[in-house]
Amino acid sequence: MKKTILFTTLYILSSLGLFAQVGEYRRDLAIGINGGYVLNQISFSPSINQTMHGGITMGTTVRYTCEKYFSMICAIQGELNYAQLGWTEDDPDGTYTYKRDVNYLQMPILVNLGFGKERGGVKGYIVAGPHLAFCLGEKETKEGDWNGTHLLPRQIELHNDKPIETKFDYGITLGFGMDISTKSGHHFSLEGRYGLSLSNIYSSTKKDTFSRSANNFITVKVAYLFDVLKTGR
Repeated sequence: MKKTILFTTLYILSSLGLFAQVGEYRRDLAIGINGGYVLNQISFSPSINQTMHGGITMGTTVRYTCEKYFSMICAIQGELNYAQLGWTEDDPDGTYTYKRDVNYLQMPILVNLGFGKERGGVKGYIVAGPHLAFCLGEKETKEGDWNGTHLLPRQIELHNDKPIETKFDYGITLGFGMDISTKSGHHFSLEGRYGLSLSNIYSSTKKDTFSRSANNFITVKVAYLFDVLKTGR
């Protein structure tokens, strides 16, 4: 699955080079801010019962539109975001609660392919590409019965204030959105994304507790951008 995802991303990125040879030239640069809400779970193996962990995300966006290939508007989009990820335990018996907040500095580098009005109208688009992230810090919240008699050994080991072992995170992002723009170059967008990490937050050797421990997140965000460079047309 990892090879398929990486191949798809490389294919999309390389396609922009093809568009550059046959499309209509553009040189549009827009910058702005974004913010929203992110829901995350950790893909633990062996698994742990979880509910969705909620947190905020916010940051800056830079989008460079380079080509229009027939009706498709091709751009590269980069972001620098703060995101609250982590996980929340789901105890069926209600004897304890556990929550781990893990804060990241994220940098998605995305292809943005749009269809519709470049300015003065509505444009739908997809975004896809890799993301990089670095863990800024974490916080545990524990409540209820924590004497360990009802917990599995792997949970006791994990919950004993065991910090994140891998600070660096990387993965793939795919999303869909809608952009409403004015003729003067102001852009308002609404977007949904899915992010899959290809790295683990804990070591995954044979002697370790988990063979997999990766972030999986869904993000809903809004953004405002304004043009600082426009192609003369």
